[in-house]
Amino acid sequence: MATTYRDIKADLLHQITQGQLPPGSTLPNEVELAATYGCARATVNRAMRELADDGFIERRRKAGSRVRDAPVRQARFTIPVTRQEVADLGATYSYALVSRDVAPAPDRLRARLGLAAQDHLLHLVCMHYADGAPYQYENRWINLSATPDAAHFDFAQSGPNEWLIAQVPFTDVQISFHAVPADATLAAHLDCAAGDALFQVERTTRLDRQAVTFVQLSYRPGHRMTTQY
Repeated sequence: MATTYRDIKADLLHQITQGQLPPGSTLPNEVELAATYGCARATVNRAMRELADDGFIERRRKAGSRVRDAPVRQARFTIPVTRQEVADLGATYSYALVSRDVAPAPDRLRARLGLAAQDHLLHLVCMHYADGAPYQYENRWINLSATPDAAHFDFAQSGPNEWLIAQVPFTDVQISFHAVPADATLAAHLDCAAGDALFQVERTTRLDRQAVTFVQLSYRPGHRMTTQY
């Protein structure tokens, strides 16, 4: 059976709480841990992120990870899985790929994400449904210089949201929240009138300062977002 991030997290947490990794000690890097546990670096990365989010370790770029002198509670924002969001509403989830294209980064995204002129993006437009009704319109760009495997994945049956969370580690996330009027495209896909107020999330994900993906998520009118800290 493959080692999961939960297995790695549980083992490291056991070592921390039992004093095998005392406060202030430095943890092996992700490559070393991946070799120890016989898994992908992305699996280790997720375990380390959760330990950091839970306040047990401190991660610093280039300096590595160390056990905190004392655990702390931190507010955290976990990238949600749309399928699970819909399931949590008690609804049946479904998905459709609207369009797919590979092209050089548009000027506005190249400037925003710090991309080079030769960088190509995979542009995906997807729809997510709850009980057959429009739930979320996903407009996503994936940097193929950072994640070349995305160019070969078939997103017709499963959306990029789940694939990225499972396959690609990240170190930084920037999130913005907006109230936007529905344009003609959003109105057609979200079954609302042009000009209706919509809740929109913009999220940029990076790995060691390199942009991985930028996404705009637009929700049907009346959407409510709830977070827990």
